[in-house]
Amino acid sequence: MILGDRKFVEVPGSKTHELPPLLVRMAPDVKRLDKVMEMANTLIEKEDLIHLEPVTGEAQRDIERRKMDLAINLVEQYLEFVRHWQWGDSILEWIRQCETTFEARIDLRNLLRADIWPHAGRSSFVTLLEDKDVETGGVGIEKAVGMRLTFRQPPPLRCFSNQFLFYLNSSVANTAYSTWANLSPAPVSAFPPERFAVEVVNMSLD
Repeated sequence: MILGDRKFVEVPGSKTHELPPLLVRMAPDVKRLDKVMEMANTLIEKEDLIHLEPVTGEAQRDIERRKMDLAINLVEQYLEFVRHWQWGDSILEWIRQCETTFEARIDLRNLLRADIWPHAGRSSFVTLLEDKDVETGGVGIEKAVGMRLTFRQPPPLRCFSNQFLFYLNSSVANTAYSTWANLSPAPVSAFPPERFAVEVVNMSLD
């Protein structure tokens, strides 16, 4: 099925298929925020992010305030990275569960077969979440998957440069996602979103 410039797989029948729930830890899983702040302060000192001559008095207090603001900014960037990674980790696990579900269902099994056209790929599940307008709290789904593809576990803040957190993480994640998405034999079609139901469950503790 082709609508506009988009291709969709043809799902037999007319019923809506329930997919496995997407279980996500939505709050950043960081146990010691004070340690993260300490790492941010160390990063600022080691990378000389504030280049100033030695001063005293009010000028010194202004420098300390700037260092504190920069450390808080680094921590916020890191927590945002962790949130994306957690979403990506959950999405990849959800995709594996969906693939198992499709394989067990004779009416869905052929949708993932690359020798049948139109067919879907692993990235089709990501596109489905985007088409379903899943509420992520500002997390970019493709970027989240790219983060998880790049890191098996989220490294501690001390492993990052400030350039990565401020400038590079999006481009790294986007490259990883694009490479992964292109592993499926082309052309890859999308799932019609009205034919599938997805429940997102917040696994973070209140």
